[in-house]
Amino acid sequence: MTQEARIPSSSRKKTTAAATREQAQAAAHTGPFYQHYQAALQLMQQSKFEKALVALEKLLPTAPSDAAERCRMYIRACQRQLASRTLVFDSLEEQYDYAVSLLNTDYFEEAREQFLAILGVSPQAAYAYYGLAVLDAITGQVEDCLDRLSQAVAADGRYRLQARTDADFQNMNDDPRFTELLYPEIP
Repeated sequence: MTQEARIPSSSRKKTTAAATREQAQAAAHTGPFYQHYQAALQLMQQSKFEKALVALEKLLPTAPSDAAERCRMYIRACQRQLASRTLVFDSLEEQYDYAVSLLNTDYFEEAREQFLAILGVSPQAAYAYYGLAVLDAITGQVEDCLDRLSQAVAADGRYRLQARTDADFQNMNDDPRFTELLYPEIP
């Protein structure tokens, strides 16, 4: 009896039949191409389609004839998956809300991409600068935090008041430049 047969079917990792066949065929072959090919298939099973696409595109020029068509098929599958993940927002505020949700769930790079995309459409969006400042404070990017918060405050003075009570800036409280930005001296 194989080890897999002893594992209850409910606890076995669920995979697609095609991917399982591909892995078995790849395991039958040896060599660096098939090792990389198998790694690319595993990336697909883990829903890491962007990485799998890059890996498969690198493999395609050197693929043996029996694997080249399969590589092309999986490249198309990755492209379809990635295309279906494209997000469309009805407004910049909706995109901002999405970016904040990413930030709150520690998807920092994805949140940064969304904030920057907002600024690409609306370069004066103070809320996007504030969101980036929060992100930079959380990730320890002190200089970027100060620059972005400064831009947010310059565009909309209400962000100065908001930053004073925002717990996300707690690691910035000891920086005199941060204090000066939030509590400027009145001449």
